[in-house]
Amino acid sequence: MNILSKLVASETFRLCAGFIVLSSSVVLAAEQPNVLFISADDMNCDLGAYGHPLVKTPNLDRLCRLGVRFDAAYCQQPLCGPSRASIMTGLRPDTLDIHTLKHELRQKNPDVVTLGQLFRNNGYYSARAGKIYHYGNPSMIGTDGNDDPATWDERHNPIGIDRLQQEKITRYGAGQEKNRNLGISMAWWDPESRDEEHTDGMVASKIVELIREKKDKAFFLAAGFFNPHCPYVAPKKYFDLYPLDQITIPDADEAKRDLEDVPAMAVQRDMRNWPYYFKDVTVEEARKCKQAYFATISFVDAQVGRLLDALAENDLLDKTIIVFWSDHGYFLGEKGLWYKHKAFERSARMPLIIAAPGLSQGQHTTKPVELLDLYPTLADLCGLNSPANLEGKSLRPLLTDALGDGWHKPAVTQIWHNRKAWGYSIRTDRYRYTEWLEGKAGRELYDHSVDPEEVTNLTNDSQHAKTVAELSVRLAKYVQLKPHKR
Repeated sequence: MNILSKLVASETFRLCAGFIVLSSSVVLAAEQPNVLFISADDMNCDLGAYGHPLVKTPNLDRLCRLGVRFDAAYCQQPLCGPSRASIMTGLRPDTLDIHTLKHELRQKNPDVVTLGQLFRNNGYYSARAGKIYHYGNPSMIGTDGNDDPATWDERHNPIGIDRLQQEKITRYGAGQEKNRNLGISMAWWDPESRDEEHTDGMVASKIVELIREKKDKAFFLAAGFFNPHCPYVAPKKYFDLYPLDQITIPDADEAKRDLEDVPAMAVQRDMRNWPYYFKDVTVEEARKCKQAYFATISFVDAQVGRLLDALAENDLLDKTIIVFWSDHGYFLGEKGLWYKHKAFERSARMPLIIAAPGLSQGQHTTKPVELLDLYPTLADLCGLNSPANLEGKSLRPLLTDALGDGWHKPAVTQIWHNRKAWGYSIRTDRYRYTEWLEGKAGRELYDHSVDPEEVTNLTNDSQHAKTVAELSVRLAKYVQLKPHKR
């Protein structure tokens, strides 16, 4: 072979090798899915997507058709701060030693690799708009709140009329007109406004913008909506979806009877001004707040629709894993209770929907899962090596086969009020079992096969003594509260 032939052969080999390497890179890039991580604040499962007859959620319905709805998903602690820290680290509140709303994730866990940080470390663009870690809502809207800078490449903190004009918000309950803390309130506002004038509308707009800008790069984008957390504020058109005469509130006398067999510690925060948490809130005022809560759900749903449309318009629907979650559930007058921070089903359970390219569509599963399962799930689906200390489990088996015949993991939720008031609750396919101070302050057992509203506490029923004993043993290994918290 002459010199020219050798040069041609050599160049041809170089070009072919380069093409092979380039082709491999293109294939890898094509196989690396994006993640759209969508959260709502204080949203329970009163959703059309979960079968509620009144609440309209057409876009969450659409997301369910694209993926798998988890009917038995539970938070690790029904309080924003610890729940969100747990989600973003894949670790339980006891492991993190975080049980309050304080900003202490990195202070106590300086070397933790958060979910968004994992994606950043693997070449993803990671950004959020709105609330992912805890924010005082609405007091911290427009700030970074209790955010973790290492999680993101960019952070965006829009602020809308719900925060800037909150003097227009109607408040209920004795003395509430003088209370500046709208973060726990019976309060609402229904302005004639555009979605984009509100913080959540601005969150959606920013994420839509980032989807367009980053469509050619692998991304982890988090849309953190502040609704339906109180105060319940949304454009009037969403209130109009729910005529007040269609809104029902449980009978107070019947609700009170539901609490007769419940340990005092289970509701100690809620009984001072029972019902509805604040003094002198009327049934009609509670009804108005429930209407407003439903309105804010539909408002969030509309923003989810904008995000799904943006993915479709940029040909990214089949290249993006979409996760919709809330940080915990919420009471709306059931048992005469309001808000979260309780070990009951309505407080511990929240919506979770996952749509992943190539996996099940239009399915639902009744297997108990936990929010801390999201971290290992997304790492698994994106082919990333996650930290070895994660305490959740990948949900891939349930995203492949929603019946989950091989899935036997329970869900554990804990409550921490103070050193003398705390408890743990375990949820299996059939039962919820709760211990307060490891049983010293009371126990609860509910059979969800016949009692989904948790009306009858079975712990003193001799027929269930074996079940109580078995679940107590299963629960014990999760009680890892550090000594200074006891």
